[in-house]
Amino acid sequence: MNIVSNIIINVYAMAVLLIIYIQYVKKQEKEFLQYKIYVIMLKMTIFLLVIDVLSRLNGSPNTIYVYINHISNFIIYALNLVIPSLWIVYVHDQVLQEEKHTKRLIFSLVLLNVINIVVVIFSQFFGWFYYIDAENIYHRSPFFLIPVAMIAFLIVTAFIIVAKNKNKIERKNYASLIFFAIPPLAGVLLQAVFYGFSLMLNSLTISMLVVFVNMQNHNMYTDYLTGVNNRKKLDLYLRGKINSSIENRTFSAIMIDVNDFKTINDTFGHDAGDDALKICVKLLDSCIEEGDFIARFGGDEFCVILNTFDESLLKETVYRIKNCFDKYNQSIIHPYKLEISIGYAVYDYESLMKIEDFQKKLDVLMYKNKALVKKS
Repeated sequence: MNIVSNIIINVYAMAVLLIIYIQYVKKQEKEFLQYKIYVIMLKMTIFLLVIDVLSRLNGSPNTIYVYINHISNFIIYALNLVIPSLWIVYVHDQVLQEEKHTKRLIFSLVLLNVINIVVVIFSQFFGWFYYIDAENIYHRSPFFLIPVAMIAFLIVTAFIIVAKNKNKIERKNYASLIFFAIPPLAGVLLQAVFYGFSLMLNSLTISMLVVFVNMQNHNMYTDYLTGVNNRKKLDLYLRGKINSSIENRTFSAIMIDVNDFKTINDTFGHDAGDDALKICVKLLDSCIEEGDFIARFGGDEFCVILNTFDESLLKETVYRIKNCFDKYNQSIIHPYKLEISIGYAVYDYESLMKIEDFQKKLDVLMYKNKALVKKS
């Protein structure tokens, strides 16, 4: 791959990353660790793409090109573990969602990168990984495979963390986290086999783009407080379920309202109210099957869409939800109780009911249940 081709590919990659960066910094999530990590990854990738171009300047000996070549190649080798290390931190934060644990991991990875920099410094004297001859031409040594193996090891480690913790990761995030490792890993292997090709950083751009698109979709359709689907996503999903329904094969839905939620807010504060809504989501999620759908309808109301159209199975799920909330209320974890009203129904294909009418039906059934709860 000649320098012109390399510059063109790198410029395209940098343009894509700059667009992502401009769009991403507009987001109002700057306090989160994963936001900071992703921004650092963007900046570092753009920086290394520039350095990658400079490292290929093979000018005449005894000119400035010699120094640019030497310094650029040194930077690439010295920082070659930074991006895969950042990706492990990003994945770890996504899986555990506890910044304290993730920050401990950062210390270990910083130490690994410092050791790598020290080794690269010593390698300059012995030509362990590469050397630049008298004509200012770059040559890699057989030991070049050691840093390549380290990069691959870190990428695969992140991949394994994601795969082993599938159940802890939101389904909508899992695919992009798994996919992230594939393009750069392929780029690393191709770059190791075919001398002169520079593909790892360019392939990494594809992964960064996929993660960004997933983030955009996540933010567009996710309730910020509880992390479940929002009302917009619910309407789209419900419309899709109605349109795909056929005779004797539809779906069912459950509408849930937290009784006297205002009392929790007024008595214990809004932070307690926010925690109560998050607990509701966890309880609901523990009662449904994989593939079922939870959304925050608004305020203290939630809607669950089930793939079953069997009324007996629907009632079993409703019973599980009630039983789950009853067990929670018998505990002494929090000073308040989470009592709920529920409306549920199987979608009737023959009724040709529109989304708004079906939601109203569920709402009416829920408020009937609420009235019964108040009387009892």
